[in-house]
Amino acid sequence: MLTIHFTSFPTLHTPRLLLREVFSSDAAAIFRMRSNPEVMRYIGKKPMQDISEAEQHVESYIQGFAQHEAVNWAICLKENPEQLIGTLGFWRMDKVNHRVEIGYTLHADYWRQGIMDEAMKVAMEYCFREMNFHSVEANTDPENDASGRLLEKHGFVQEAYFRENFYFDGQFLDSRIYSKLNPYH
Repeated sequence: MLTIHFTSFPTLHTPRLLLREVFSSDAAAIFRMRSNPEVMRYIGKKPMQDISEAEQHVESYIQGFAQHEAVNWAICLKENPEQLIGTLGFWRMDKVNHRVEIGYTLHADYWRQGIMDEAMKVAMEYCFREMNFHSVEANTDPENDASGRLLEKHGFVQEAYFRENFYFDGQFLDSRIYSKLNPYH
């Protein structure tokens, strides 16, 4: 079984970005991002209606990390490290099978600038080299072409297509599952 034991939060850097711990003070930025219907369009959750939802979301990130069950970064531009513009993280850690799921969200003002591409590169390297997972899974809405292209650019391959396996907002939706194996093994 894979052992994940964080001693401190892993801060990551790229040429433009700082990936840092999510703090309680980030709730307002998460609310702005996750209350936008366009941002939430493919996530399978309704847009947030109240700041308390964002506060609970942040708390789930903090608790997941404290329990060694997840690691979620705040994506920030280096010139403004206090301002969260997105999140990227690993959760649903299957330590028996050395597999984890990736999830990510970016504020719409920062789409199509290569930000998630840059953040994913450093986070995937951390996942494989430091946490030593064997594979990473991504569960996407089949209509989210941008997410599919991003995953494929990073070496993910479509592993499955599940028909109507997800119930949301009164309807059954399909899911596309991607995976990537650890290239360093």
